[in-house]
Amino acid sequence: MSDALPLPSQPLRRRLLAGGGLMLAGLAGCSATAINERVPADTHRFLGALGYGPHPRQKLDLYLPVGPVPAAGHPWLLFFYGGSWNRGERADYRFVGEAFAAAGIACAVADYRLYPEVRYPDFLQDSARAYAWLRAEAGRGPLDRRRSFVAGHSAGAYNAAMLALDPRWLGAQGLHPRDLAGWAGLAGPYDFTPIRNREVQPVFHHPEVPPDSQPLVHAAALSPPRPAFLAAPLSDWLVHPQRNTQGLARALRAAGGAVTEKIYDTSTHITLAAALSRDLRWIAPVHADLLDFLRQTPPAAG
Repeated sequence: MSDALPLPSQPLRRRLLAGGGLMLAGLAGCSATAINERVPADTHRFLGALGYGPHPRQKLDLYLPVGPVPAAGHPWLLFFYGGSWNRGERADYRFVGEAFAAAGIACAVADYRLYPEVRYPDFLQDSARAYAWLRAEAGRGPLDRRRSFVAGHSAGAYNAAMLALDPRWLGAQGLHPRDLAGWAGLAGPYDFTPIRNREVQPVFHHPEVPPDSQPLVHAAALSPPRPAFLAAPLSDWLVHPQRNTQGLARALRAAGGAVTEKIYDTSTHITLAAALSRDLRWIAPVHADLLDFLRQTPPAAG
């Protein structure tokens, strides 16, 4: 029996999607707390504040499935949250960790250093370091090295894209994007110059934004690119879905990559991530669609 809330009525759904519901207003502060209060404790095993580096922000939480461990270990996902590289806390994303661990896929949610303490590319170095740490732990624990994924929402989707497309970041850790089985981006910015968001401009050294900071530039760096799951709302006030999600999907396919592309007309930039939580999956089927991608993607060859 599911403990999810009953499906709201159609009029209530319209009001919530328009921004009237507290839980859908954003993924920070009391709104994240409202979502996480409904996360059950018996669907996963939780390992918190695991340090992948010496900095206080270089920590991650790991959510493991309960029950027997497969012979090769659990498939696993490293998730990066959004926040314009200015804000975010892994504790606000318990609902993401539980969403995948309850379905048999281990999930880590990582903090990373933020502006103004750091700028591009330091948060990518943190992201690669977090993945390398988990991969090393996979050799000693219940994680399958050949079935690893990186994923994220908004700015976090950018982090995941750069790890999967640009070999510099994993290469600095003695790894390669081919070590990934695949990657996923939800409402991610992949082609966003010139930068118009004033909050993001200093993160990328505006007006001297490095051209190779854009994931789209690296779409053909690998032959073929790693399998990708790209999802976005049909209408997004923050990240243009046609230019970013659909543009990157076209470029990856042109380079021979396998791309699962989903555009949802019932979600917004924020609620696309919220729809991963068990009580809000009526917003859009992103949880089910992403699970299908993770389960059907072949293991990495290495």
